[in-house]
Amino acid sequence: MNMKFAKSCLIVAVAGLFSASTVLAEEKAQSLDQLLNMVKESKISETKEHKKREADFRRQKANQKSLLNKAKQTKLNEEARSATLEKKYAAQETKLEAQRKVFQERLGSLKELFGHLTSTAGDLRSSVSTSLVSAQYPGRDVFLDDLIEKMNSNTQLPTIEEIEQLWFEIQRETIESGKTVSFTGNVVKPNGDNVEQTVVRIGNFNLISDGNYLTYSSESGKMSELTRQPAGEFLKGAAAIADATSGFTRVGLDPTGPSGGSFLAALINSPSLEERWHQGGLVGYIISAVGFFAMLLALWRFVVLAGISSKVTTQLKSASANTNNPLGRVLKIAEDNKGLDGETLELKLEEAVLKERPAIESGLNLLKIISMVAPLLGLLGTVTGMIITFQAITIFGAGDPKSMAGGISGALVTTVLGLVVAIPTVLMHTLVYGRAKRVLHVLEEQSAGLIAENSEAK
Repeated sequence: MNMKFAKSCLIVAVAGLFSASTVLAEEKAQSLDQLLNMVKESKISETKEHKKREADFRRQKANQKSLLNKAKQTKLNEEARSATLEKKYAAQETKLEAQRKVFQERLGSLKELFGHLTSTAGDLRSSVSTSLVSAQYPGRDVFLDDLIEKMNSNTQLPTIEEIEQLWFEIQRETIESGKTVSFTGNVVKPNGDNVEQTVVRIGNFNLISDGNYLTYSSESGKMSELTRQPAGEFLKGAAAIADATSGFTRVGLDPTGPSGGSFLAALINSPSLEERWHQGGLVGYIISAVGFFAMLLALWRFVVLAGISSKVTTQLKSASANTNNPLGRVLKIAEDNKGLDGETLELKLEEAVLKERPAIESGLNLLKIISMVAPLLGLLGTVTGMIITFQAITIFGAGDPKSMAGGISGALVTTVLGLVVAIPTVLMHTLVYGRAKRVLHVLEEQSAGLIAENSEAK
């Protein structure tokens, strides 16, 4: 029993010490002798492998030593080369400095000349970058950039031809700025289409094509049609100068054209009357409707009262009463009641005048109310507009003064609309009220005359 246990321990110990024999053990040894043979063969195999690895390591170590020696030699060679280059660099620096002195001595008075040329070319480059003449003659900035770079260089000098070209460009810019000429160019339409068409350049102020104003971008070198054009009066002049061949043509010019056309931009960005009216919003529409109704009412009452006044005037010249007018109806009452006493006749005539008064004064109170309500509606629209503007400022901040000013301007439109409605309404009310008072005055005057005549007859 102990023998069997010892054999088992030996098997376990051998399996733990020789892990490489696992593969062989997996072949299921049939006896202990066979197991020992398997372990021996495995050990011999491992010994051969270890010897092979040691040989490879020795070879690599020898190679590394050889590489290290080569690297050290390369380092020494490069250090020697660096020292040689430093000496050569120092010698070249000394030679270059001597050549610079010779260059400055030979340059002499030309140095001052090149300084003036550089300054002139720089000024012309600045003018050309924003000049509308460049739309007709592109590429001038490239020549000027090359010339400036060459004159600032220590190794290059401008040629006589280049200096003459600079003088020519200065003269051309001056002369072309005073001309009105036409040329063919590519124009970018608002929808993005690139169309080749005739362009009229008015000096250095504006570009016009097909009756529309253009803008020129110096960065891209492209001409673009303004998406928003100025008022029709200016467009008529633009169309006229495009068709003109000689003589004088009246056309709108932007005096700030050479500096970017800020005046034209401000002009076209200014809202029209219709756009300002739409800025009033719902309150503005209500005020406009009330004003339109007030004008119709005032005109209708003015026409009616004019007709009544004409009939009353005709009645004054007639001896018989005609019931087609207020005075005739009052006179008819007097004719039908001649036998009455003075007090009774006076009461009947006053009653007749009171019956005519509502028809004569119809609509006057409504006009008066509209003239007072319109400014209040305008104030209401302004207050609501300011509330909306300040709410937007609270949310988005006041970083853009233009947006804030635009909101306040839109809010004030309703106040303007209210005053525009109220002022004519007050004038129309005064005019219509004067007509009505004249007719009523005639009625009262004639009634008093009839009462006086009746009293004298008795």
